[in-house]
Amino acid sequence: MTRLKIAAALCLFLAAAPLLYSQAPLEELSRLKDYSAARAGSWDRTGGNADSLRIQPGETVTLADQPGPGAITHMWITIASGEPYHLKKLVLRIYWDGEATPSVETPVGDFFGMGLGEYIEYQSLPLNVAPLRSLNSYWYMPFARSAKITVTHEGLQPVGAFYYNFDLRKLKSLPPGTAYFHAQYRQASPNKGGSEPWNANPDANKLKNPNGEGNYVMLEATGRGHFVGVTHSVLQNQDFWWGEGDEMVFIDGATTPQIIGTGSEDYYTGSWDFQKPFSYLYTGAPLVGVERAGSRSFVYRFHIPDPIPFEKSIKMTMEHGHANHRADNWFTVAYWYQSEPHGAFPKLPAVNDRLPRLHATGGPGNAGK
Repeated sequence: MTRLKIAAALCLFLAAAPLLYSQAPLEELSRLKDYSAARAGSWDRTGGNADSLRIQPGETVTLADQPGPGAITHMWITIASGEPYHLKKLVLRIYWDGEATPSVETPVGDFFGMGLGEYIEYQSLPLNVAPLRSLNSYWYMPFARSAKITVTHEGLQPVGAFYYNFDLRKLKSLPPGTAYFHAQYRQASPNKGGSEPWNANPDANKLKNPNGEGNYVMLEATGRGHFVGVTHSVLQNQDFWWGEGDEMVFIDGATTPQIIGTGSEDYYTGSWDFQKPFSYLYTGAPLVGVERAGSRSFVYRFHIPDPIPFEKSIKMTMEHGHANHRADNWFTVAYWYQSEPHGAFPKLPAVNDRLPRLHATGGPGNAGK
């Protein structure tokens, strides 16, 4: 085969790749199902059109309390609220099988990647935000005995309308080896930058960080499972590029990382500081700020084709700037599956501490000393 024919065949394959991907679930539609469908939602129980909840400050509302065995296949939420940063002030929690502590605990917005408290439209395989302010999750969430979903309002103004639909499957049983979905919020506002004086990224390239000391921790979990991704929002406190931080993954108690990356934009499968927004099935940078203090960015990576397994524990980390020299604000949610029980989550930061705001950290573009 000539080079021209090889190139033509490759182009045809790449063009057909989305179709080949989509054929798998379409093919599954021809198979008879052994489950029944269910839904938990905010529909008007009287048959009217008042299809939403009003949530008062300080109130915790149970959105669903579904008996098992079953699985959540889709979550849709939209919120009418005039309160600034209401996405950061409403807290989502999910409890499996009557557990005392949640397996999902994160501000509602952060769960869907909105870590800056503003709505950013994007599309990925497990999560998307559609017009207008429509939050969607397609994470598959199985449970054996029960699934309880709550939202807690930690803001100051009533939420005028909280709409939701959660699509569920009623299963006969869970397959052996089924792991439970987990999601955990973390932040550094700000990250602790290096003590060395610096004016630009090239100065920091001389620093060394072979073992991840001082890295931002996205997830630290114990048990058996696999890490499947992260959404990551950044508010810059300083000028220049916020990235160049390598991901470093410590598995099963290792003191040196088994997986080491080459830079933040590389982990999120972009390159050269991203330059412009993109949004793909597994990776994306839907919001790309300029390299100035006050800029905002949002990136994500989902390890759906390449989950990272662990038998005893996992610690997923990333440098905040090469060798942790930068002091920007990071807000992340890590997603993973594991067998229960799960380890203790870090305490959720107070609501005012979760709000994105600039800090006087010093460095380029920052007046702080």
